[in-house]
Amino acid sequence: MAFSETEQPAGQHPVLGVLGGLGPMSTVYFYEMVTSHTLAEKDQDHLDIVISSRATTPDRSAFILGQSKEDPFSIMEQDAENLVRYGATVLAIPCNTAHYFYDRLRRSLSVPVLSMIQLTVQAAKAQGCTKLGILATTGTVASCSYQRMCAAEGLDFAVPDEEYQNILMDDIIYGQIKQGRPVDLAAFMRVADNLKAQGCQRAVLGCTELSLIKRDCGLDEFFIDSSEVLAKASILACGKTPVGFSI
Repeated sequence: MAFSETEQPAGQHPVLGVLGGLGPMSTVYFYEMVTSHTLAEKDQDHLDIVISSRATTPDRSAFILGQSKEDPFSIMEQDAENLVRYGATVLAIPCNTAHYFYDRLRRSLSVPVLSMIQLTVQAAKAQGCTKLGILATTGTVASCSYQRMCAAEGLDFAVPDEEYQNILMDDIIYGQIKQGRPVDLAAFMRVADNLKAQGCQRAVLGCTELSLIKRDCGLDEFFIDSSEVLAKASILACGKTPVGFSI
């Protein structure tokens, strides 16, 4: 849901809960992004945030693709409930693949959960995009989370051809970023060029690991960073003013 600062539960001080660890470095970057982009003159002007970073949560893509029988949902639900008990009034999940479980999780909780995927597709549409490329894990692609949201918002979409999707998933996301190794930027740009060749005007960095490429290497306006979109929405949802975003 596209949750705004006007929809806070009555009588509650806003507290952002971050369901993280999916993966850990993406959670670190998301927290840094929220903090650095909040208009503040002193500590007390920043958001109150509680973070769960359970790195041992079973792999989301492996479960979605049928490569593992370990269902991550029960752990995600438990951690989300713990965040709410600790005071969270709205939740953010800085992991696109984990949004496969979004509807189940939202129904199980008493507080709103921001939809990273809906917010990102809406941001692309607001920028005038009519065909969105999807750069994401193979689990996210297989779940059709972005494809369904694009259809709901009236956008055409494309995913990389199989060869390029394998490069993105196996080499870049799992073989490089998740292992803390330098990214082969030339290979990443070849994947992006495949989406441009399919007529895409923008491409979403639809895996929070890919957000680290933008942080470390710099990327042009062809790319829409889902982490940035979620960070901006999180700041607004807690009644604060976001600054310095390009979206």
